[in-house]
Amino acid sequence: MLSGTWSAKAYSFFDTLLWIACLNILWLVFTIAGLGILGAGPATAAAQIMVRKRVRGDLAPLFRNYPREVLRNFVKANALFLPVLGIAAAMVLNWNYFAGDRGVFPNLVAMLTLVAGILMVGAMCYLFPMYARYELAAVQYLLVSSRFAFRHLAGTVILLFVTAAVLFASQAVPGLIPFFSIGAWLFITGWLCDRFFTANDESLAPDNAQPASGPVFSVP
Repeated sequence: MLSGTWSAKAYSFFDTLLWIACLNILWLVFTIAGLGILGAGPATAAAQIMVRKRVRGDLAPLFRNYPREVLRNFVKANALFLPVLGIAAAMVLNWNYFAGDRGVFPNLVAMLTLVAGILMVGAMCYLFPMYARYELAAVQYLLVSSRFAFRHLAGTVILLFVTAAVLFASQAVPGLIPFFSIGAWLFITGWLCDRFFTANDESLAPDNAQPASGPVFSVP
């Protein structure tokens, strides 16, 4: 019985690793197919939809369903991703401009920009997992993910730690990037966010009832 249990756990572990590697490859293929800018949003949305299905026990065929989700969510996912990309680009340019100057004010602006960038990364870790779980207007995803990140700082710190760990591992072993890095980040953050959202919904919904279409807290 014991050996059977360990065999099942080993099979599940390596099956998950293979699934993550396939997800990584699919994300890269569809991101490149969309010329990067137009492909990353739909590829990420489709990935988080598939991650949520898997963590909830729905073992839908990845290669059959992933392209379908990319096409189905192409417009709305880009409506989420492109504004985020624009804000991130503005922050990078702002930080580069002020970080090279001497003086109290430029250094203060550069530091505030860096802090804002870190907070934004934390909020964006929730964005597409929230998209995969709830039906909201595009602008509401941006607002609610930011609000959730500030309300649940412990979870946000965990997501930032995971992001930093994946970046560090990818820098140390660049060979991980084509096969595991992105897929692992998508899977781990999606798995964590699904549990954060479930815990939030169960703690705030009346009589522990699950919400039908969105997070329990009101949208600003």
